[in-house]
Amino acid sequence: MKRRDFVGLTGLAAGTLWLPGFPSYGGTPIEPARLLEPGLDPAQKKRLADAALNAAKTAGASYADVRIGRYLNQSIFTREKQVQNIASTESYGVGIRVIANGTWGFASTNNVTEAGIAKAAQLAVQIAKANSKVQKEKVQLAPQKGYGEVSWKAPIQQNAFDVPIKDKVDLLLGVNAKALELGVSFINSVLFQVNEQKYFASTDGSYIDQDIHRIYPTFGVTAIDRASGKFRSRQAMSSPVGMGYEYLTPKAADKMAGPAGSDIIGYRNSYDMLEDVALAAKQVKQKLTCKSVTPGKYDLVLDPHHLGLTIHESVGHPLELDRVLGYEANFAGTSFATLEWKAKGLPYGSKVVNIVADKTQPGTLGAVGYDDEGVQTRRWDLIKDGRLVDYEKIRDQAHVVGQDHSDGCCYSQSWQDVQFQRMPNVSLQPGKQKLSVDELVSKVDKGIYIAGNGSFSIDQQRFNFQFGGQVFYAIEKGKITEMLEDVAYQANTQEFWNSCVVSCDESDFRYFGAFNDGKGQPSQSSAVSHGSSTTRFNGVNVINTARKIG
Repeated sequence: MKRRDFVGLTGLAAGTLWLPGFPSYGGTPIEPARLLEPGLDPAQKKRLADAALNAAKTAGASYADVRIGRYLNQSIFTREKQVQNIASTESYGVGIRVIANGTWGFASTNNVTEAGIAKAAQLAVQIAKANSKVQKEKVQLAPQKGYGEVSWKAPIQQNAFDVPIKDKVDLLLGVNAKALELGVSFINSVLFQVNEQKYFASTDGSYIDQDIHRIYPTFGVTAIDRASGKFRSRQAMSSPVGMGYEYLTPKAADKMAGPAGSDIIGYRNSYDMLEDVALAAKQVKQKLTCKSVTPGKYDLVLDPHHLGLTIHESVGHPLELDRVLGYEANFAGTSFATLEWKAKGLPYGSKVVNIVADKTQPGTLGAVGYDDEGVQTRRWDLIKDGRLVDYEKIRDQAHVVGQDHSDGCCYSQSWQDVQFQRMPNVSLQPGKQKLSVDELVSKVDKGIYIAGNGSFSIDQQRFNFQFGGQVFYAIEKGKITEMLEDVAYQANTQEFWNSCVVSCDESDFRYFGAFNDGKGQPSQSSAVSHGSSTTRFNGVNVINTARKIG
C-alpha cells in the first residue's frame, strides 16, 4: 500500500491504541461517522446539568457540581520514512461530585441523558453518605459566587483538528527526511493534539462552557559511530503549548538565539520544526566526539527550555498544598516546604528569586478561564524576594492556610475522573535590568551552559535532586569554548535556588511545557507551562554521569 493511501484510510477511523505517555482519557473505539461530530449546544448542556443538580439536591446533597466533557485526542507517530501510527479518540460523558453529610461523593456515566445523569447524581450522594461514616472532619469549601452563564475559549487561530491528516504527516516525514539527509542514523517524530470541551455547572449558580486546545510537536534524532558502536541522541527543543496549529507556522520574530558559540536556538509563540531538526542533526554528531565533563563546582547558565523542568520538580510540585499537608504522596512523595517550614521564614531562594503561579497567560498549557470546580483563574505569588509566601490550593484546602479563596487550580483529566488539586503554570520572573544572554555569559569565568531537558531524579520530599539536559557547552572566561557531554548537576532545592544570581530580562522570557504531568492514584495527567529567562546559578556541583563510582 502506498503511503498516501495509508494516510487516507487511517484518517477516517478512530484509533483504538492506548499510547504510552499520552492518556487515552478512558476513550473507547467509536464509529468513524461519529469522529469529530459537533457536540451539544449550551442549552442542551444546561438542561442536562440541571437534571444532575436537582437529582443530587433531592437525594440530600448540600452541594453539587457536574462536568459534561467531550475529549478529542489525535496523535501521529512516524519513524524515518514510515508512518507508524495515527490514532484519534473521542471520549464523552458526565462526572458528578457532591457533598452530603459533610463528605465528598463522586460518580460518572457515559449515559448522557437526563435519566442517566440523574441516576449517577443519586449514586454520588449514596457514596458520600457511605463515606461520611468514616469521615473525621467535614468538608469546608471556600465561598464561591456563581457566575451565571459564561464561556471561555482558547484564543487559537487554527484548530489543529481541522488540518488534514495528510498535511500533518507530510510535515513530520519532511522533518525526518531533513534529518536523514544530514546524516543521522535514526529519527522519530510525533504530533500530539488535544481538545477538551468542558461544561461545568454547580449549585453555586455557575454554568461555564469552555473550549481548550493543546498541541505538542516533537522528535528524537540519533547518530551512531559505526566503528566504535557509540551513539548519541538529541530531543526536540519544542515546547507543548495551549495553542492551535498556528504554532507550527514559524515566525522570525519568535526565534531566540542562545549565547554566541553555542548553536542553540530557542522558540517563543511559534516553532520551526525543520530548523530545529537540522540543528539537532548537527549537534548529535558533535556529541559523538565532544569532551566528557570534569566533575566539580561550576557556575551554570540555564536555558529556559532546560530550567522549566527544574522549576516544575523543585517548585511546582513541592508547593502543591495537598503534598504539603501529606494528603498526596504519589509520584515522588510529599514536600519539604511544610507549613512549619514556611512559618520559620526560611529562605527558599536568593532575593532575586520571584516565582509566580498563573492560570491566565494566553498560549500556556494551564491557561483556562475557570477551573474544574468553577473558580475563575488568577495569578498569584508563590515566592517573593526569595521567601515562600503562598501555596497552590483549591476550595476545600483554603481554610487550612487561613484563606477564604481558591486559587482556581482544580482539574480532572476526563469526565470519568474526580477533579483534584493540580499544579498551575509556575514561572520564574525575568530580571528587571536589561541583560542579554551574551552579556550574562560574559561575566562567567568557569561555567557550563545547559539547554534542553534530560533525565532527572528527585527525592520523596522534593528536596535533593539531580538534573541532566540535552546539550552542554563549556564557558571559560566569559566565552563558550566547546561542547561537553555526560553532564548532570546535583543540589537540594534550597541551596540551588539560593545560588541563583541573575536572570536575563523579559526579552528572553520563554515557556517550557510539561504535556503529561502525572499525579494521584489512580493516576491522572495534566499539562502545565513553566516560564523563565536564561538564568545563572553560581557554584553548583556537577558530576560526570559516565564515570563509575568505586
